[in-house]
Amino acid sequence: MKKIASKWAFTKGLRDIGNGCYAYLQPDGSWGWSNAGLIVDSGQSMLVDTLFDLKLTREMLDSMRRAEPQATAKIGTLVNTHSNGDHCFGNELVAGAEIIASKACAEDLQHDGGAARLAEMQRNASQMGEVGKFFARIFAPFDFQGINVAMPTKTFQGELECRVGDKIVRLIEVGPAHTRGDVIAYVPKNRVVFTGDILFINGHPIIWAGPVANWINACQLMLDLDIETVVPGHGPITDKKGIAAVKGYLEYIAAEARKRYDAGMTIAEAAADISLDSYSSWSDAERIAVNVGSLYREFVAEKGTASSRTAGEGELFALMAQMADRPSH
Repeated sequence: MKKIASKWAFTKGLRDIGNGCYAYLQPDGSWGWSNAGLIVDSGQSMLVDTLFDLKLTREMLDSMRRAEPQATAKIGTLVNTHSNGDHCFGNELVAGAEIIASKACAEDLQHDGGAARLAEMQRNASQMGEVGKFFARIFAPFDFQGINVAMPTKTFQGELECRVGDKIVRLIEVGPAHTRGDVIAYVPKNRVVFTGDILFINGHPIIWAGPVANWINACQLMLDLDIETVVPGHGPITDKKGIAAVKGYLEYIAAEARKRYDAGMTIAEAAADISLDSYSSWSDAERIAVNVGSLYREFVAEKGTASSRTAGEGELFALMAQMADRPSH
């Protein structure tokens, strides 16, 4: 599959996508280089996600204040689409905002160790072998020191309708999928959706939580919405073609992993054996290791019996590190 084309330049910074909606883009969209969104109307504003560290978030907020000085003088609402740090570690810089997240996202933020855990891993990377080298390489651009993640002040389950001025924003919980508490933000008036990490465009998505069926259903839900512009969690701005491509990828790897599970292959064997030829232009192919691991966990759960054919997050991260330099095949 060729890279998904976009009519929007995938360059760093704020993109005005029309009628009071903005996307903040961070190439190349790989590990940690996430996007965010801004919705404004009648002097009010909603920010969709912050970035991976304080420096990057300050740069983003500065650009938003230049573009919309009145509406962003005080951002009223911040939505965290999920609990991964590259979408929430800058929360503390949006002072006074109501921070909205799904209940599951808020729970994960309370228990995952946050930026302090990543800062410690950065400090100790040289003692962590191959995993440490991989971790140090992908997260080298980011500074996790001194971050105190501001927690959600309002949580919901299912769907929550918000207003920004006279504009309705529908927050729709579609997780567990990428993480336990994924949320998309849909702006019907503008035919825009901010997807968080339900969409990685031109990069392999990663299934931390699953089940994969929920993620596939989330893609179908977005395909059924009246939308024109799609701002993914990573990668260039897209449209329904980008949604369909991610849905197709998830359906493909789920089917291929199932074949190999049924054939008795281990996670490592299956991850190495699944052909990624059709996705050779997409970055971060090593994520197939985590994806197969998550799918195997689902397959084992279906049988309802204990099995040695699952792996913890640490083991899967180590397998990713081993595969990171492997070309797509």
